[in-house]
Amino acid sequence: MDVNHLVQTLAIYALPVLFAITLHEAAHGYVARHFGDMTAHAQGRISLNPIRHIDIVGTIIVPLAILVLTSKLIGGGLLFGWAKPVPVNYSALRKPRQHMALVAAAGPGANLVMALIWALALKLSVLLPANGFSEPLGLMAQAGIFVNLIFMFLNLLPILPLDGGRIVASLLPTRAAWQYARLEPFGLPLLVLLLVTNVLAFVLEPLVGASGALIRALVF
Repeated sequence: MDVNHLVQTLAIYALPVLFAITLHEAAHGYVARHFGDMTAHAQGRISLNPIRHIDIVGTIIVPLAILVLTSKLIGGGLLFGWAKPVPVNYSALRKPRQHMALVAAAGPGANLVMALIWALALKLSVLLPANGFSEPLGLMAQAGIFVNLIFMFLNLLPILPLDGGRIVASLLPTRAAWQYARLEPFGLPLLVLLLVTNVLAFVLEPLVGASGALIRALVF
């Protein structure tokens, strides 16, 4: 990837990635507060300020490295990253098991809503006359749909500490949930293994492709 292409790619993806991460994490905190846990609120994590959610490695270095190493993100590829997790006090929730599942689902739900909003922005870019605004908007909207669907499906994988793992743990019987929770220390190494062996892309890309096509069909 040459320097000009890299700068263009970074400009296109910067806002979609920041919004995807920020609103995902804020949604966790907002739903947790709704169900009685004020931990995230007290720490200022229910915020649209990206700085409060950024993890230097997961939010900046890892996605930037992927952008540098691949030039086909809009047409495929896998963008991977993470933010500082929003703190949730399980015992502070009014109905811990049921409400934890909803808190976990809030992040991917926010990504789905953002993917739909970016699809509307893509529709707008098509309706506008071709100019110096509509083309960049169209490229950014495509990136926004892609990034949010990746983040949604990635976080829904049934692997702790991902949101999907939290949802599964909340739905399992108590004893099974406790045994499942013991696997959490192996979650991140497993994700890295799935990433480097391309299994993660094999699983996620068809889901993202089909969902992206469905969203575009709904909007267009």
